Order: sequence, then structure tokens, then C-alpha cells
Amino acid sequence: MAGGGGFSLALALLCLPLLGFQEAHAEPELRFKASSPRQRPVRLFTEEELGRYDGRQEDEPIYIAVKGVVFDVTSGKEFYGKGAPYNALVGKDSTRGIAKMSLNPEDLTHDTAGLTEEELKSLDETFNNVYKAKYPIVGYTAGRILNKDGSPNPNFKPEDQPHFTIKDEF
Repeated sequence: MAGGGGFSLALALLCLPLLGFQEAHAEPELRFKASSPRQRPVRLFTEEELGRYDGRQEDEPIYIAVKGVVFDVTSGKEFYGKGAPYNALVGKDSTRGIAKMSLNPEDLTHDTAGLTEEELKSLDETFNNVYKAKYPIVGYTAGRILNKDGSPNPNFKPEDQPHFTIKDEF
């Protein structure tokens, strides 16, 4: 019996390197990799859909679009929530208002026509240093991707969009 036990141990020791070799050459797709939670997929918002996330509903997230990129600003509820100082900006694309630092209703639009060079520079700085740096991107406005007739916007390049990867989204 003692010899049989030694034989089993010897066989096990011989097999260990083989098992390690098989594991090392296994397909990586077969292994589970612990990673951070996957980002939510990018979503396309119409004006009406975006309007639902204006901070009025306590149990809904709060979204703002700047330059056609939709950000979840719920973590800044004290600034963007119902009754908060910047609530007028949410639930819509407020690109012009951000550029002009204005809460006037006529400025709460995506239209950038006629903005000064200084306003455009301010827009880019705020877009990059506040919104992109601080808030998660949850989607894009339909106007950024589609023309008014619903046809694709030829100027939209998914690979140039922040947090937008063709592989993950299409």
C-alpha cells in the first residue's frame, strides 16, 4: 500500500507541470477576468426624451447635453436639481447657454451660430474641464448624429466622440 501511495503522489507531481502548461496555453476568452463594471451603452436622445431628465422627478437621473453629448449630472443635484441655480440648463442641449454663461431661455439651445471666439473658447473649456472631467457620458443628442430628416450626419465620426467606441455600441 505504501508504494501505491507514493506512485500516486509521483504521478500527481508529474501532471502538475502539464496542467500548468495547458492553462498557460488556454484561450484567454475562456477565462473569467474580474474588471470594473462595464459602462452603460451610449444612447441616442431625442429632444423629448432628454426633456424627461430635467430634475423635476425625484427618482429620475438628471441629464444635460453640451455640444450634443449627454451627461448625467445627478451627482451635482444641488446645482442642477429642481429649484437649483442651474436647473434651467438640464433636460435639453444647453450648448449656447454654457458658452455665453447665460440662463436666458433664448440661449438654452444647441445653436452656436454667432458666438464670439471668446464664447467658443469658454464653451470648449467648460465642456472639457467641467462636464467631461466630472460627469459620466450617457449618450448623444439625435441632432449630433442625424440630420433633421433622419438621415445620418456625414460629419459624425463615432471614433472621434468621447467615450464612444464602435465595437461596444454597434
